[in-house]
Amino acid sequence: MSSIADIRKDYKLKTLSELEIDANPILQFGKWWDEAINSHIDEVNAMTLATATLQGKPSARIVLLKGYDEQGFCFFTNYESHKGIELAANPQSSLVFFWKELERQVRIDGITQKVTLEESNTYFLSRPAGSRIGAWASPQSKVIEQKQLEENVKKYEKEFADNTISRPEFWGGYRVKPQLIEFWQGRPSRLHDRLQYSLQGNGQWKIERLAP
Repeated sequence: MSSIADIRKDYKLKTLSELEIDANPILQFGKWWDEAINSHIDEVNAMTLATATLQGKPSARIVLLKGYDEQGFCFFTNYESHKGIELAANPQSSLVFFWKELERQVRIDGITQKVTLEESNTYFLSRPAGSRIGAWASPQSKVIEQKQLEENVKKYEKEFADNTISRPEFWGGYRVKPQLIEFWQGRPSRLHDRLQYSLQGNGQWKIERLAP
């Protein structure tokens, strides 16, 4: 068996040039998103969310993208979870998409804000009943025994027996408002294409190539 250090892959599928990208990074993301969707990538909306405490202690986990537009990238979670507590204290966060089938990565740094109550309610009511019950039953990130979790599920299934499962106040959405977006395309010999958009004070995006 090869050692861990010997595991490597040479990327050869595509290139990324300043001549072919959109001046707007959200539109550029949309182009890559459509290609990822059409490539039938499993859980294409999975993204790493990195947060940090005020003291700079980082943590990261996978969450699911639930929408994006010029305002930012949205996901939903428990506001009292580990990530929710960190975002309340330090709203700076980072997202990373890795679509290995396309040998691509997108990194997004920005400020995270809660979405509107209407947006949270609309998305919550679109979820399957089991997921809505789960949001009530799980004190996310807290220490819990499996038996207690199961009892919580039964409790809320009984409470919401008429299937009118409302959104708990401690659950909702966040929007990461991007200040920097980097598009990474794998290339042979680790000479990857990296194009970075950084938001300027005048609201315009500056595009620069980064060394691989």
